[in-house]
Amino acid sequence: MTRRKKMVERVTELMDKPERIRNIGIVAHIDHGKTTLSDNLLSGAGMISEELAGKQLFMDSDEEEQARGITIDASNVSMVHEYNGTEYLINMIDTPGHVDFGGDVTRAMRAVDGAVVVVDAVEGTMPQTETVLRQALKEGVRPVLFINKVDRLVNELKVDEQEMQIRLGKVIDKVNKLIKGMNEKMYNEGWKLDPVKGTVAFGSALYNWAVSVPFMKRSNVSFKDVFEKCNSGDMKWLSKKSPLHAVLLDMVVTHLPNPLQAQDRRIHIIWHGDYESTEGKSMVNCDPNGPACLMVTDISFDPHAGEVATGRLFSGTLRRGTECYIMGAAKRSNRLAQVGIFMGAERIEVEALPAGNIAAVTGLKDAIVGSTVTTLIEMTPFESLKHYSEPVMTVAVEAKNMKDLPKLVEVLRQVAKEDPTVQVSINEETGEHLISGMGELHLEIITGRIRRDKGVDIITSPPIVVYRETVTGSAGPVEGKSPNRHNRFYIELEPMDPAVVRKILDGEISMNQQAIERRDALVAAGMDKDEAKNVKAIEATNMFIDMTKGIQYLNETMELVLEGWREALHGGPLADEQVQNLKIRLVDVKLHEDAIHRGPAQVIPAVRSAVKAGLLMAGDSLLEPTQKIQITVPSEQMGAATSQIQGRRGQVFDMQSEGDTMTIVGKAPVAELFGFAGDVRSATEGRAMWSTEFAGFEIVPAGLVEEVVKGIRRRKGLKEQLPRPEDYLA
Repeated sequence: MTRRKKMVERVTELMDKPERIRNIGIVAHIDHGKTTLSDNLLSGAGMISEELAGKQLFMDSDEEEQARGITIDASNVSMVHEYNGTEYLINMIDTPGHVDFGGDVTRAMRAVDGAVVVVDAVEGTMPQTETVLRQALKEGVRPVLFINKVDRLVNELKVDEQEMQIRLGKVIDKVNKLIKGMNEKMYNEGWKLDPVKGTVAFGSALYNWAVSVPFMKRSNVSFKDVFEKCNSGDMKWLSKKSPLHAVLLDMVVTHLPNPLQAQDRRIHIIWHGDYESTEGKSMVNCDPNGPACLMVTDISFDPHAGEVATGRLFSGTLRRGTECYIMGAAKRSNRLAQVGIFMGAERIEVEALPAGNIAAVTGLKDAIVGSTVTTLIEMTPFESLKHYSEPVMTVAVEAKNMKDLPKLVEVLRQVAKEDPTVQVSINEETGEHLISGMGELHLEIITGRIRRDKGVDIITSPPIVVYRETVTGSAGPVEGKSPNRHNRFYIELEPMDPAVVRKILDGEISMNQQAIERRDALVAAGMDKDEAKNVKAIEATNMFIDMTKGIQYLNETMELVLEGWREALHGGPLADEQVQNLKIRLVDVKLHEDAIHRGPAQVIPAVRSAVKAGLLMAGDSLLEPTQKIQITVPSEQMGAATSQIQGRRGQVFDMQSEGDTMTIVGKAPVAELFGFAGDVRSATEGRAMWSTEFAGFEIVPAGLVEEVVKGIRRRKGLKEQLPRPEDYLA
């Protein structure tokens, strides 16, 4: 029997034994060794040959990933590990570490219950380590720690045995400090990482060895041995005596929760329905006989089978032909065509897939990433996935040959479905298709894939920065008149309180909440009680509040009023960019008594023009995306590195020295960071290590606004002259 067939049989035997399943994610900063680690775990489980492990990069199945040596897509694999004579099924997701692909990490964290956080022993915790840890804790995913590249401490930094242990201790302390700072309750409930308890392992993924305190007792390999063998370069001895997969997977089986333990806790974090309902009880108990409740965390395209939706099944059992409803997509019903699991790039079909597993199914044509799929026609959807960063760069793409245009539109739809962190829009006036993503690399990969995988030849513009519009003061009441002059709307505008914006972004305030729960959360954030109970809609970080009393016909017209408001938010008057952080109050309305005279053609333009004029009156300004930058350099290169930040309208707000290296933390606008990689390399003679992450939007300095706005208006084919409120209030 072939190795693969045998593995599939072992996997399918364990699927319906949730106490013997572990769903885990491998997370870390870029280049800390996640994919090499995954390879060696697979070779240990007998799925790929030992000689190829670490070189094959089995989980990086895309040729772009192989060529660049980085992980771009999270990939899933199921394998079997034996511990103390019992077999366990481990469903593992290898996630990207590059900040541009952070969305994949967020989505993977929804599917798993535990995370192996990988940290480079030499570099220590980096900004992305912090981000992935925060995502894990927010989703209720329990971490264990693997400190990788321990051999580098001995061979490159030439530390002695005592110094090696001190440095490893520092890494553990730093990660614990992060966990405590992010969630003290979980930290105190036993999530503190402790080598003595066995929740920390040390090793080298490249040389396929690891040690942990519990495993040392069995293998008799001590830290002294580790130091001596690293010194003499005898890695083979270590990998024979203390193999990486055994140490790490033992730690996973012992310390990370199975679906029965995890779902009891996680369902309360990611689902806000009635826990006493049938589906509530089934999910908390991971019941294979309950209604099927699946959360889609990834969508990929298979040339033969079409769309493949990957997701975590929290209750019920999926079989071929099961009829499911997709919550939110007008409750459309889809029938499952195939049900399977992933083995790296390969999908293996199974007869039935019970709760507690990560499923790969086809036939869910109406699902998108984040959809709740269930056999019930009514169900409270799962908490939507919150991405930590927003698109900050855009490229315009057009088909090289006109005949490819319909295909390009179809491909862009697929791209947006596969990766929810990508925004695709069509500029009606210029006919350009705009793709917005997390950074230069993200956009480069997406456009490259359109050419390579989808076979559409495209021309792309140089990347441009995504801006937002917001108000700096208040205005109103502003009167919006309908074209027939029979309907009038009076609105007041002001900036949204930052505390409320924060809560909306964190998902603590949304229109999915019960009205009373939402009102209380808003009041707690400092909003007036009267306003808090009259919130009619929240769109991104904007809010619409109806403060009118007893106006006839307003109820039936409200949907149109909101439509006009949404249209105005979609493109503000300054630069036709999205509006954010805006609070609008509707304070008075005069409506025509005849329904014919207050239809969409009258109400929508009236509200839209009032909002746009109001934005200009309230000091409409631009917001630009910024990124946090961390640069680590030798002390003598410090000046060169700080000037790279300061010379880009940036600011440095922290410097720390450790030994002869300096870590500089600052932030700068994305618009100034084009070409940063090349410049920082040449300025520091190639000795700098740096990383960036999204740091939110900030107001563009007053002196630059006009120049930036004119540039955007020119690019979009708008009149260069800036609009005035009167232009909208004719």
